[in-house]
Amino acid sequence: MDYRTYREKLQSQFPEPVLAFEPDEYEARLASVRLGMAKAGLDLLLLTEAGELCYLTGYTTFEVSVQCVLLVAADRTVLFVPAIEIGPAVYLSRVDEVIGYPWQAPEAVGSELAAQVRRTAGTPAPRIGFSPWAGSFRPGLLMALKNELDAARFVDFGTLIDRVRLVKSPAEMIYLAESAAITGAGLDAAATVIREGVVDHEIARAGASSMLGAGSEFMSMQPIVTTGARSGIIHTNHAGYKVARGDVVFTEFGAVRRRYTAPMMRTAVVGEASAEIREFHGVCLDVLEAVMSAARAGSSFASAARAGEAALAPIVDRAFFSGVFGYPVGAAFPPSWVAGSMFIATDNEAMLEENMVFHLPICLRKPGEFGVGFSETVRITAAGAERITAKTLSLEEIFL
Repeated sequence: MDYRTYREKLQSQFPEPVLAFEPDEYEARLASVRLGMAKAGLDLLLLTEAGELCYLTGYTTFEVSVQCVLLVAADRTVLFVPAIEIGPAVYLSRVDEVIGYPWQAPEAVGSELAAQVRRTAGTPAPRIGFSPWAGSFRPGLLMALKNELDAARFVDFGTLIDRVRLVKSPAEMIYLAESAAITGAGLDAAATVIREGVVDHEIARAGASSMLGAGSEFMSMQPIVTTGARSGIIHTNHAGYKVARGDVVFTEFGAVRRRYTAPMMRTAVVGEASAEIREFHGVCLDVLEAVMSAARAGSSFASAARAGEAALAPIVDRAFFSGVFGYPVGAAFPPSWVAGSMFIATDNEAMLEENMVFHLPICLRKPGEFGVGFSETVRITAAGAERITAKTLSLEEIFL
């Protein structure tokens, strides 16, 4: 059978989608997005990021390399997917219509999607909101749409969905708490195998196995384990290196529950930690505490970042730090667990609100020597940031 027949048979077998949340929750999210669209005079919102599609419709897949598009109009939602995604689109999505296109003919996407845009927007000259910075929105598709829809106006409106997703509902907080517990179990399991002579793969395997066994879904980012001098290089990972005495072992995990992830970093030392490693650890904790205290509802992202900068000052000339004191987390898909672009950084004067959720990735790296990282996933309250993750912040010294 072709994909159209496949879709029809699935729809007859599964007339109601299997959802992570109650329908009212999805309706409230769409209402918030549509309110923003109306204020901006948009006829249509065009979304492509997997996390955004999941947030608004429930659509979930591990195949994030193909071009999927959600069209949101004032009274209609349409999910446009390749043939191989018809299954999860029908089974897991709360939308008015699922439209497929031939997977093997990506060049056909533009004309077919343009036709669907015309039907959904309901006007020959629609104002279409989209994010030009979305990594999932292929430049070729945008070019094709502009060629096909010469009367349309494309408007950069990528922050709309980011802002809506930032504030978490009680139901979202439940999944984040469950994810945090699974992440913590993974870090605990990884710590039990850290010793001199163990290969970094084994540490990652222990953590991953524990998280999967505890109920994690496929993870949006694989467990990160680096040792020795490699721990001082950002975004490296386990690669068959043996742990030596005196090595720092850096771990960062993020389990997934219903696509919600609550990451955590921890660091151990095989043997006795040097005075400088201990100093870096102390500054890590000071930065975490400063950011958490300053990140209050009603204060700015920038003010929390400036508090972190002040705490970092004693070692700022010796340590590399990314400059981002927190990034949003929530529904996440490979290859990242970052959910949007609203960072806790000194150039972001936006205001924090209650129940926003962030990962605070405080990792300080001395190039060529070591890296020390401790982080928490937190919820913003009127009194400051409250931990969702809850494991020890001590620098463990391992003498096995």
